[in-house]
Amino acid sequence: MRAKRNAVLLISTLGAIFTAEMVVGQQAVDQIVAAENRRIQLAQAAQDEIDGIVEETRSVAEEYRAVMKEVDGLLVYNTLLDRQIADQEQVLANLRESIDSVQFIERQILPLLTRMIDGLEQFVSLDVPFLIDERTNRVDNLTVLLERADVTAAEKFRVVMEAWQIENDYARTIYTYTDEVDIAGVAREVDILQIGRVALLYQTADGQESGAWNQRTRSWEPVGNEYRNPIRQGIRLASNQVAPDLLLLPIFPPEAN
Repeated sequence: MRAKRNAVLLISTLGAIFTAEMVVGQQAVDQIVAAENRRIQLAQAAQDEIDGIVEETRSVAEEYRAVMKEVDGLLVYNTLLDRQIADQEQVLANLRESIDSVQFIERQILPLLTRMIDGLEQFVSLDVPFLIDERTNRVDNLTVLLERADVTAAEKFRVVMEAWQIENDYARTIYTYTDEVDIAGVAREVDILQIGRVALLYQTADGQESGAWNQRTRSWEPVGNEYRNPIRQGIRLASNQVAPDLLLLPIFPPEAN
């Protein structure tokens, strides 16, 4: 019996020892697994941190490239601004010089305009007397314009030059209008035919009397009946009533020098 009990006790002891070893082994395995899990977690955390650093570095690099691109654009822009500023400074310098010379120019141009108007007045008075009222009034208006303080010198110069241009254009025009002419001491209303400065003719409404201006004697002189139809045709031509045609008109030769 004793031997049997000893055998049972031995088996029980061995079982307890085996169970204890199993428990110890399981704890070691759990510790290893737990350590591995912690290592994995630490590695994952480290990788997440590395990924964050990489992403931040990439963002910083992209921001740097964007800033450098903007800097390059600003450099080009600043270069253009420097050129524009230099050009504007030159323009300002020119404007200052022009402003400084304005008074000098005005002092020179006003006497010039006065001489031009006087010359135009003399020219009209000595010229063939066509549209004489209109041309004389134009000269008078220029004299009034020159005395106005509210008109710039540039505008006065423009108007005076325009008046001279009108006088110049008269030499290339053919024109007809109604006016009064002294015929044998009687003022008669007649049709005037002006052909440049070559001929100035008149004809009464009934066509019975015709005449031409003699610039040498500065007087109207009657012409023969052979010019009645040509003068009438010329008046119709100037009124755009007929097509252009060859006209045989009385023309006094210019005065010899």
